Amino acid sequence: MVKKRDKKRKKQNHRYDQKIKCKRKIKENIVRLLDERSSSSTHDLYQLRGNRPRLDGIGKKCKCKKKQSQSVCKLSPDVRIKVEVSIDAAEYDGIVLVTAPGHHLKTSKLQGCISDALTLDPSLKTEIAVLPINLPAKRLVHSPTGPIDPDYDDVRVFKISAAAGIKRALKVGIKRPLLVLEEYHRYENTELVTLLGALEALYTPIQVREHDPSKNHKVEVLGVYTPNSDKTNKLVSCANILEASRRIACDIGDCDPERMAPPKVEEYVRDLFKGSSIKMTVVSDAQEFKKNYPLFEAVNRAASVQERHRGRIIYLEYNPAGNGIKETLFIVGKGVTYDTGGIDVKISGGMIGMSRDKCGAAAVAGFMNMVDKFQPKHLRVVGAMSMVRNSIGSNGYVADEVITARSGARVRVVNTDAEGRMVMADVLCKFKEDALKAVNPHLFTIATLTGHAHRTVGEGYSIVMDNGPAKKNKTNERLQCAGDKIGDPFEVSTIRREDFSSYKGIMEGDDVIQSLSKPSVQVSRGHQGPAAFLIMASGLDKHGSETAEPLRYTHIDIAASGGTFPSPGTGSPVLALAKAYLV
Repeated sequence: MVKKRDKKRKKQNHRYDQKIKCKRKIKENIVRLLDERSSSSTHDLYQLRGNRPRLDGIGKKCKCKKKQSQSVCKLSPDVRIKVEVSIDAAEYDGIVLVTAPGHHLKTSKLQGCISDALTLDPSLKTEIAVLPINLPAKRLVHSPTGPIDPDYDDVRVFKISAAAGIKRALKVGIKRPLLVLEEYHRYENTELVTLLGALEALYTPIQVREHDPSKNHKVEVLGVYTPNSDKTNKLVSCANILEASRRIACDIGDCDPERMAPPKVEEYVRDLFKGSSIKMTVVSDAQEFKKNYPLFEAVNRAASVQERHRGRIIYLEYNPAGNGIKETLFIVGKGVTYDTGGIDVKISGGMIGMSRDKCGAAAVAGFMNMVDKFQPKHLRVVGAMSMVRNSIGSNGYVADEVITARSGARVRVVNTDAEGRMVMADVLCKFKEDALKAVNPHLFTIATLTGHAHRTVGEGYSIVMDNGPAKKNKTNERLQCAGDKIGDPFEVSTIRREDFSSYKGIMEGDDVIQSLSKPSVQVSRGHQGPAAFLIMASGLDKHGSETAEPLRYTHIDIAASGGTFPSPGTGSPVLALAKAYLV
């Protein structure tokens, strides 16, 4: 009996060894084929990777030359994008085309098909249709923008139509779509924004990818065609970097509070920038928080009892070689991985979707990825991700506490659900100190900060607010203009004297109150007041226009633009920042 058992066990072990060898052999063959494809591919085939697109940007070269590691594929799946030189290419099973009313197509082979279809059915001017076409692809997904108002519409109509066209293509089973890009006279970036819309529709959230890798790729390849192949190359190069960076912001911002708890965000970002031009420094020590970031430490207290939820301040710095720096950007992002409201707990379902409260910090990571790829010679950029969980517990901070901020300002806590400004204020103060020694500095905060911002401008719009020196520099106008051009829009708000007076201390010894007693949606100027708080709590109020050392500061509230749960995250304002400072 024993001999039989041993024999059986040996057989099982042998089979297991053979299975392992077989798997290893398959893996080696796949790696070899990928290497061959990589080395033999022509200039017109690109891999969209979350953190290492090997491309040239429009007018600016991507400096990354390092090989993509296998682990990085986990961060964001590859999308193979091919620059196609012919509409007659045989490798596609469908063509996707976005059209505007009255616009004559440069691609004549498509114009006839569209004209015939509109003659038969005029409703196709506004409705998506899958049409037969006498080309190797056989199917044409026609996605019209519908009427475009010259006064009130913007380039987003092309982004929306492109995403809708790709989704329809996927629905009918197209796996190798060819996207045809057409210019439109009113908007200078129509083709780029159309391509970005298509790529956005092909994004798969990181938790879906990790749970089921078979869902990584929604298409096998995306072909991109314009009549000018040189132009197409530039468009694809630029879109690759922009979309890969937006996806990074979505990976971090969209994730649940456990998958992207502060230590997990650190791990993701460390993998992301390993071997890059970005220097990463992490603050995680509780004593250092207490000493140098006391407002952050207060919010972190309740979560600090759980190791997996302990806060992190992640600094990311890009410092170009040489002496060509003309401007320095310091950007703080709010990274609240989950917001329970703290002791002032959110009620009546108000907690749902609060894992999105880290989209400001996520945008910082995405923007720094762009900086790494474009590597501008004239720009130094320092980002900070203030990652914390606003938990409930006996160790949590409470209203009525008076905390001395890094700046020396005495801050009275009024509402623990106003934690976002707390986790950014000390980091902003540190950046203020660093800015005094920097070349032409400009400070930013990016946060899903107030419900009032959403009530004010509605879904899809970031709000930008300048302090005095930044307003004189017209930063708000620069960002609004950039956002309009790339389909990542801003509305401009103004910080007024009432915003400062309403946040002044209310008791002897107080300098600043952290919040008003009611939620932002129930008070006037509910999104401007927190910007005034950040200025006062960080000490930036000592650096106004007529002081000896004026400092420019811009606050961006993305509560309305970051993507409201359960809709997908948007990565805003990553694209607008890229357009304003990099592209």
